[in-house]
Amino acid sequence: MKGVVNIAAPFLFLYGTTGTMEKTFAIYCENTQTEKKYPFGTSLGEIAKDQKLNNGYPILGAMVNHTVKELTYQIYKPKTVQFMDYRHPDGRRLFIRSLSMVLFKAVHDLFPDQKLRIEHSVSRGLYCELDDVINEESHEKIVMQLKKRMQEIIDADLPFTREEIKTEKALEIFDQFGLEDKCTLMRTRKQFYSSVYYLDDVVNYFYGYLAPSTGCIHNFDLVKYYKGMLLVQPRMDEPDKLEEIVVQNKLFEIFQEFKDWGQIIGVPNVGKLNERNQEGQIGQIIKVSEALQEKKLAQIADLIYHRKDDVKVVLISGPSSSGKTTFAKRLGVQLCVTGFKPVVISMDNYFVNREFNPKDESGNYDFESPYALDIKLFNQNLLDLFDGKTIKLPKFNFSKGESYYDGKTLSLKDNGILIVEGIHGLNPEVTQFIPDKRKFKVYVSALTSLSIDTNNHIPTTDNRLIRRMVRDYLYRGYSALETLERWPSVRKGEEKHIFPYQEEADIMFNSALLFELGVLRRWAEPLLQEVPPVVPEYSEARRLLKFLTYILPIPEKEIPPTSILREFLDGSSFDYS
Repeated sequence: MKGVVNIAAPFLFLYGTTGTMEKTFAIYCENTQTEKKYPFGTSLGEIAKDQKLNNGYPILGAMVNHTVKELTYQIYKPKTVQFMDYRHPDGRRLFIRSLSMVLFKAVHDLFPDQKLRIEHSVSRGLYCELDDVINEESHEKIVMQLKKRMQEIIDADLPFTREEIKTEKALEIFDQFGLEDKCTLMRTRKQFYSSVYYLDDVVNYFYGYLAPSTGCIHNFDLVKYYKGMLLVQPRMDEPDKLEEIVVQNKLFEIFQEFKDWGQIIGVPNVGKLNERNQEGQIGQIIKVSEALQEKKLAQIADLIYHRKDDVKVVLISGPSSSGKTTFAKRLGVQLCVTGFKPVVISMDNYFVNREFNPKDESGNYDFESPYALDIKLFNQNLLDLFDGKTIKLPKFNFSKGESYYDGKTLSLKDNGILIVEGIHGLNPEVTQFIPDKRKFKVYVSALTSLSIDTNNHIPTTDNRLIRRMVRDYLYRGYSALETLERWPSVRKGEEKHIFPYQEEADIMFNSALLFELGVLRRWAEPLLQEVPPVVPEYSEARRLLKFLTYILPIPEKEIPPTSILREFLDGSSFDYS
């Protein structure tokens, strides 16, 4: 008809007769280093099959423009995709969360009246307990039954499915399933929508995505451990092999102690922390948390005092951002109370000149190696101090990579005791010339047992990474991106040079504070938001940002100036120069 415009005509170019959009998008696959076009709405799982990936291990998820996605994710614009198996750090997280969901279902199937608690990493596994105390006679049998049921669930290759629904509806589902801690968390988090994960007839919530199906996570073990069980995962470099269990009795005991502290304070998880915060009780939590740490410090000082005829040096070790420096200073105060005259020094004073610093397998300077220290000079200085001599204390210029002396001397007075802090304090080779009876060894780390909820634990490494990020920005001028870039190297050094010696400690000290992540959130969030999407570290920044949204902000005004947390913020009454 003349004068009438056919408005449907322009759309015939994009749509076929069935009305299906024919538009395609270019997807670059980093695994195969190829680019190929796929139709609108194609899933990552379909793309993975089309790319015929053969890594030898199941594909668990993908990194899409440096953002973790499930294989059900559908493309709608050009993307760069990297498919992940267990050997990728985020692939490992997908695996462990999925394995936890399988254990959750096994408990539900066999012992529906029991509640599963997934507590913390220890002995190269994930420690779990059932709510009711297990009878010693039935303990082994129960663990074996659960392992058998887990294997049946895995062999059935059941799909994990996720539904994004209104939080009000999610609360109803979790309440019907008896997941009260998740209800508390979601009520305090106050989001419009929440995720619900389904595995056959059970539901749960996990901080992060899961694998496509149970068949992807076939390699695992479940063994009796203390009053619970240890969920053993594959080795990251060789997923066909399981991690070897390393006995860590002292580390386990310190986790349990912190768990008991959480019960004393009434804050076992983030949801309860948020509730107490909303009720205006956070000041009391800060006071009690700090008092518990001070009590522990006093107990350590008493242990040293009881060995006063022999001990001449307290060696303090621990991983990055564990609070070793503030711990050393606070312990010095407590030792003064017992009559000692303590002197604190750092192993960092004993770095060798840069040209003598060992290098790693990539040819880079290995600053985490114990041989980055002048071990001979360090031991001689300690022996001289024990003999009543005065030594010249070396210093190290990190920007120039040079050791130097500024005229400062050091000696021990009557009743004097030396406190030395450094990451290699427990390595026997670093103090090889010092008699064992002269040494008292302390391992310090932020071993939080505060969990997001009953089935979502908080990795202690995340706690330390957030601490370090804030400190790096405030005191060293580093961006969050620079901290994230360095972190894998730091972690590698810890695994090689620190963790193998932690059980050598006479005692362990947990520097984690129940309230600290709420305080650090205010500082960390804007730093993480500056990490650009074009760098690989963007995925880690996004993960940490999401994690921090679970925790309500906590003001720092009531944190005392002697708190270990002040080492990473400002306002400390200790001198760190």
